[in-house]
Amino acid sequence: MNLHRYPITRDIVIDKLISFHYFELAKNYRHQGERHDFWELVYIDRGELSVSTDTSDYELKQGDMLVYEPNEFHSPRSNGIVPPNIFIVTFECDSEPMSFFHRNKLFHPGEKEKLVLTRLMEEGWNSFGPYPVGGNRILCPREDAPFGSEQLFKAHLETLLIHLIRSGCKENPITPTPVPRNKQEEGTADKIIRYMNEHLDENLTLDELCDQFAVGRTQIGIMIKAKVGCGAIEYMNKLKINRAKTFICEGVYNLTEISELLGYSSLHYFSRHFKKATDMNPSEYAKKLSRLDASRFPIERGQTTLPLLSGEELGSL
Repeated sequence: MNLHRYPITRDIVIDKLISFHYFELAKNYRHQGERHDFWELVYIDRGELSVSTDTSDYELKQGDMLVYEPNEFHSPRSNGIVPPNIFIVTFECDSEPMSFFHRNKLFHPGEKEKLVLTRLMEEGWNSFGPYPVGGNRILCPREDAPFGSEQLFKAHLETLLIHLIRSGCKENPITPTPVPRNKQEEGTADKIIRYMNEHLDENLTLDELCDQFAVGRTQIGIMIKAKVGCGAIEYMNKLKINRAKTFICEGVYNLTEISELLGYSSLHYFSRHFKKATDMNPSEYAKKLSRLDASRFPIERGQTTLPLLSGEELGSL
């Protein structure tokens, strides 16, 4: 009898494991924050943990679970009162349904999920030995590992993720506990803007700003947009153009010097950037200012309040 073979659909497939840990943290524990290109699942076994990410702050209590997506900045810390014990698994997974965790990150597992989680922890012990208590550890199989333990560990992890997606689709997932951070963000935004003003001679990148202030790309965008109405790099470009206008008005530097002072690679690039922002190139802007000044305060023949352009500069504009 020739029966049809039905190919089983696998919605969630774990490609590779990175690590698993069980941390017993002190009540004053604080991590400066990190991001990495793989998924991370954190379960609060005991105590409480505060976490800041690109988009939210979380106050996690015993029984809560948080999922970080790849390249999401996260900074965990103890609350200074209750020391936490946390279980962490990190892994690679390119399955499309994992996009669910882009929108849903915080969970309070029910009995079904806790049972799977318990089995996951048990098979982690069976597969790789005692949970490492800190630092980085390359996963190595135990020589006396029971048959199929690694496969069961992988299967339990996939099962847990499936249950989380199912529960999140049926019910409203737990929303992050709001933490007042407007004043903190406003202060950070002011510091970032001040830093940009002080480094207009450089071509700062978003990643450099993130590293300098230990915040994520998404969060820095939210803070700056709330403050000035646009993204960080767009605002940096506006600051450069405004400073260029000031330099032109002051008449101390010629256009080549201004382009160098503002970190542009060439006068030609500066001119293109300026025209894109103002609909006129720097020399046209200078002439406009000259005409306005002349109409208000006529000057003697041979005098000028603006920097003279060299032949090379005129050819570049």
